[in-house]
Amino acid sequence: MTKKLKLVLWIGIITSVVIPFSLVLIGRSVLHNSDIPQHKLLFESAEPKTILAFFPHPDDEVTVAGTLMKMVDQGHDVILLCLTRGEAADTGGEISSERLAEIRSLEMQHSAKTIGASHLELLNNPDSGLEKLGVDSLKKLASGIIDQFKPDVLVSYDSKVGLYGHPDHQLTGLILENLFLERVGESSFSPKKLFQITLSPKQINLALKISKGFQENYPKDQSKGLPKPDFSISTQPYFKRILQVIKGHESQAKTLKDLLPYHDKIPPFIYSRIFDREYFHEVKP
Repeated sequence: MTKKLKLVLWIGIITSVVIPFSLVLIGRSVLHNSDIPQHKLLFESAEPKTILAFFPHPDDEVTVAGTLMKMVDQGHDVILLCLTRGEAADTGGEISSERLAEIRSLEMQHSAKTIGASHLELLNNPDSGLEKLGVDSLKKLASGIIDQFKPDVLVSYDSKVGLYGHPDHQLTGLILENLFLERVGESSFSPKKLFQITLSPKQINLALKISKGFQENYPKDQSKGLPKPDFSISTQPYFKRILQVIKGHESQAKTLKDLLPYHDKIPPFIYSRIFDREYFHEVKP
């Protein structure tokens, strides 16, 4: 082998292997805090459990899609629930609210199938108007839903921010947290765990720099921000299916760009290893 050929081969190795892995390490250092532990699963259980992912809108499940896919693969039963059909989303007046509700319902059905959920429950409460129903009415509604499906585990938004400040998100997280803390331990109340979606401190800092939604809605007082994660779940093996879920919500393409920024510009091998985990805070009695 000539010296020139050896040089070409070494350049090829550096370009195809060393540089991509270096970019992954740099990206992870920017996004993830090393003091937050990684768990293999949302919870450990020798027996199959039922997980109820409880959200206000179609597309909210994107935030935990990888974790839900992983739990389905582990033999657990996942139920997806949306309080609304998302008819109030901004389309620039191009689509009526009635038609948008139909479109987003179909998009949500595609998502449920991709995730592997056993059931999708789409309710018809007013999008961006949940607060008009009142906390007590919403808690009663949520309590009835939980009694109907009898989940072992609940997953939803946090009660402080609702991930990035949407009132429906925050209110949904609040009513579930209050309901869980009030009823956990009752013989008729099946959930034993409640997990809230959150972000790492480094993710929050980056989102405040590049995400318009975070810049407009996230609390200026950091003490009122998202709860610190207790752990993260590795979701890298599910990246392709997560993208299928995101792309399936075609009507919300602009909004969802904030969740995985630049995913269409960075090679999947690199991107999937940087945005490779989902963060959770566990609510404990």
